[in-house]
Amino acid sequence: MTLPTYFLSHGGGPWPWLRDQFGAAYDVLDASLRDIPRQVGGKPKAVLVVSSHWETEPFQLSSGTQPGMIYDYGGFPPHTYRIVYGAPGSPALAARAQALLQAAGIDAGLDAGRGFDHGTFSAMYPVFPEADVPIVQLSLRRNLDPQAHLAAGRALRPLRDEGVLIVGSGLSYHNLRAFNGAGAAASHQFDGWLRAAMALPPEERSIALTHWEQAPAARAAHPREEHLLPLMVALGAAEHEAAEVVYHEDTFFGALAVSSFRFGAGNR
Repeated sequence: MTLPTYFLSHGGGPWPWLRDQFGAAYDVLDASLRDIPRQVGGKPKAVLVVSSHWETEPFQLSSGTQPGMIYDYGGFPPHTYRIVYGAPGSPALAARAQALLQAAGIDAGLDAGRGFDHGTFSAMYPVFPEADVPIVQLSLRRNLDPQAHLAAGRALRPLRDEGVLIVGSGLSYHNLRAFNGAGAAASHQFDGWLRAAMALPPEERSIALTHWEQAPAARAAHPREEHLLPLMVALGAAEHEAAEVVYHEDTFFGALAVSSFRFGAGNR
C-alpha cells in the first residue's frame, strides 16, 4: 500500500494543551488531524515529519532512539514547558532517508540529539495521541530553495511504499506581525491562489509552487517562507498525484484563511 503525503497547517504553539484558553478555536483543525489515521488506513510504521522549525545546511535527520522535547515558543503557561510527547525515534528510518537523499545527490546528515519541536509534537499529538508511532524529523535546508525541497521529496518517495507517512508541518499563512484581522486580506488572497494551484495538472502545479513568490500577497502571507517549504517536500514525494484540501478555515484566529493538503489517495 502506498501512503499519501500531507502538508499540515500545524496551528500556533502548544495549542493541544491549551484547550481551556482557546475554547473551540482549534476544533476544526483538531478534527482534521484526528481523521488522518482513518484516511491512511490505520497507523503507519513510522512518520517522517519535515519541520518548519529546524533549519540546517545540509539537510539533517533526527536519528535518536528517544527524542527529547524542544519548547521553541514563548509566553505560554508554565505547564506547556513540561509537555512530553514520548514517541520513539527510528534510527533505521533516519538512515534509510539519508541513503535515499544521498543516492539522489542530496547531502544529508544525521543528528542523534535533535528533539521534537512544537511543529512536530503539536501536530502529531492529535493524530497519534498515544505517541506509539516512531517519528523522524527532517530539517529544512537553510537556503529555503523551493527546488531543493521539491527534489528532496522526490528522493524520499520510496518511503511511501515502505509504510512511512511523509508529513510537511508548517502553516499556509505565517506572518506573526499580522496574525489577526490585519492579515485577513493577504491570507485569503494567498490561500485562494494556493488552493487553485493544487488543482493544476502536476507539472504546472510544481512550477507554480516553486514560483510561489509570484502569487498574490505572497510576501505578505510569508515574509519568510520556512512555514511554506515543508509543502514542497510533501508535494515532491507525490508529485504526479492529486491534491485534496483536508482542512480549511476562513476565520482562523478570527479572520485568517488557512489550509492543509493531502497528496495521493486516502480513504474517503
